[in-house]
Amino acid sequence: MSASDPNSNSDSASNTAVLLSSYDFHLPEELIAQKPAEPRDSARLLVIHRQSGKWEHRKFLDLPEYLSRGDLLVANNTRVLKARLLGYRLREEQGRWIPGGKIEFLLLEELAPGVWEGMFHAAAKHRPGVRFEVPTPDGRGLRGELVRGASDSPHGTVVAKFDRDPVASGAGLIPLPKYIQRTPESLDETEYQTVYAKETGSAAAPTAGLHFTDRVLQKVHDRGAEWAELTLHVGLGTFRPVKAEDIRQHVMHEERFEISPVTAARVNEAKAASRPVLAIGTTSVRALESAWGDGKLKEGHGRTSIFIRPGYQFQAVDRLLTNFHLPKSTLLVLVSALAGRELTLEAYREAVRERYRFFSYGDAMLIL
Repeated sequence: MSASDPNSNSDSASNTAVLLSSYDFHLPEELIAQKPAEPRDSARLLVIHRQSGKWEHRKFLDLPEYLSRGDLLVANNTRVLKARLLGYRLREEQGRWIPGGKIEFLLLEELAPGVWEGMFHAAAKHRPGVRFEVPTPDGRGLRGELVRGASDSPHGTVVAKFDRDPVASGAGLIPLPKYIQRTPESLDETEYQTVYAKETGSAAAPTAGLHFTDRVLQKVHDRGAEWAELTLHVGLGTFRPVKAEDIRQHVMHEERFEISPVTAARVNEAKAASRPVLAIGTTSVRALESAWGDGKLKEGHGRTSIFIRPGYQFQAVDRLLTNFHLPKSTLLVLVSALAGRELTLEAYREAVRERYRFFSYGDAMLIL
């Protein structure tokens, strides 16, 4: 649904804009949030005014003050899977399967009943035939076998066939990012979901939405702003690191999305009336921009590998609510495409000076 190279104008080709090192910044480790704000809407909010190049320090609870009647907010209603499987490799010895070294499997997408694409971590080579087992609450265990190795994927993913539904087995854990250096707790089962999460299928949360509470949603409604939802199941495309110094060489992993007829109609009505569309998170941006074609937002299912970088001409999205992202990430590049690289990095340096909390459980940024 998107152009093959949506960034192909002169701005995107500038020497600075295409260098991965141009999206780096210093982040003290203690600013990486390990737990969510309590309550959610007490998180801080850095408000960026693109036209003036100025910013304000606010609280997330103040977000509705920046909305006017008719503004349209579009949020990603995906729900996070318990996608992280921790177990051990199985090796055959005299006709018996013997436990071996530790493995980790991150569920990304179900390709067929019991067959999943995912990320596999183990000391063993990631080749077909590798077997593993994951403990389950019922004591039966969950067994899997790799049927496609990592070398057969440009993204390093594998495909495994399980002996039963890995989600229904109860084997999985909430897939907290690696930079949250603690074991998932019961609070994460609710706090690492948005309050409006509905469609299960993500391997990571759409984190900009984590700050919303019922009282903030009510204030949004009271301001006369409108609300619409789409679904993009967050996967490797969102959190896979960029390794090429020339970011034009980076290839995004596909993610699934769906635009409902209601959401398509609301976005198209807002655009026709020149009312601003505020995307809640980078995943909402990628779905909206991927589904745009022939001057309108198209309803339906799709898959996107869009990589938005400076020089991209936004069609559906006017404003963005987002968290603070990792240095040299595709998400930071996307934010720079909307706000400008220099202003974005200046704002990030300000956030570090002011001791904002970063990443999934951290604070938020509103780009106007």
